[in-house]
Amino acid sequence: MVSRFAFAVPGDLATPTGGYGYDRRMIAELHDLGWEIDLLDLGEDFPSPSKATRAAASTRLLAVPAGRAIVIDGLALGVLPEAALQLAGRNPLLALVHHPLALEWGLSPAQADALRASERAALAAANGVVVTSAATARLIESDYGVPAERITVARPGSDPAPLAQGGRDGVVRLLSVGAIVPRKGFDVLIPALAALGDLPWRLTIAGDRTRDCDTAARLDADIARCALGERIDVLGAVSPQHLAALYAEADVFVLASRFEGYGMAYAEALAHGLPVIGSNAGAIPETVPPEAGLLVDAGDIPALAHALRRVIGDTGLRQRLAGAARAAAPRLPSWRQSAEIFAGALGKLA
Repeated sequence: MVSRFAFAVPGDLATPTGGYGYDRRMIAELHDLGWEIDLLDLGEDFPSPSKATRAAASTRLLAVPAGRAIVIDGLALGVLPEAALQLAGRNPLLALVHHPLALEWGLSPAQADALRASERAALAAANGVVVTSAATARLIESDYGVPAERITVARPGSDPAPLAQGGRDGVVRLLSVGAIVPRKGFDVLIPALAALGDLPWRLTIAGDRTRDCDTAARLDADIARCALGERIDVLGAVSPQHLAALYAEADVFVLASRFEGYGMAYAEALAHGLPVIGSNAGAIPETVPPEAGLLVDAGDIPALAHALRRVIGDTGLRQRLAGAARAAAPRLPSWRQSAEIFAGALGKLA
């Protein structure tokens, strides 16, 4: 059985996103399970690296001793098909796909097609693929030609969390957690809330503002255009302690993602016993039970506004959804359970 492997990630492992959070926690859990792990930094700016970054990443991967297994985060692997082909037969290769690169929102058709072809070629060279949801597994099989027997679903884990207490002043506190990028749908959420000026609510957005400056600027402009500056706080990335405090103060979690390969923030909201409002795209319906939230078509502003109106305006509905969220939380996998599944995928590489 493989007992040592290299884990290759694109850039800083401390980057505050769900994908990097998954990588960090999986590395820690696998280490606790007895695995020796060599962390390999492939460089910045993936999935759109410069030619120099691409070459340096390939050099680092090919420097791993022959025969040693390599796990490569899909954010990098999907645009490194040549390196994957060079590694094939030399190093057992496990691809980790959080969500297919071609499904990132805001790409042109040509960009999406190029990423799909590149990722398909890279995955064809891998001995196995780990994905974070059954929905992503189906996509990888149907759209990328990966046989089902080579795919392992290792969902993100969840930690026990204190139940949210919410507000006490009659104002419904909405919390949205996600990097400010097009896929997260903040351009859908803000106009939906603009239609609810007659209801008592406040929104806090916590998420990295540095990944897409244009999207961050549009978010600020949308808030100003809708005259919602007094009701919405945009905090940027926050510490784990601050985020825990935000969950504790919240009444409702809302995130209008256009696609999620899993949606760790949705699961974290359930762990805190929060009602969820979101979209039905990707793996979100697999993460959020129907009795714990209201999910609408991605990008549908009127439908999102209607769902928000229902939950903000109906205390009884919020309480029922919160109760279902609390009931769903114990059914979420633990990080140790997820790591054991991941370890099984590594074991198959032997």
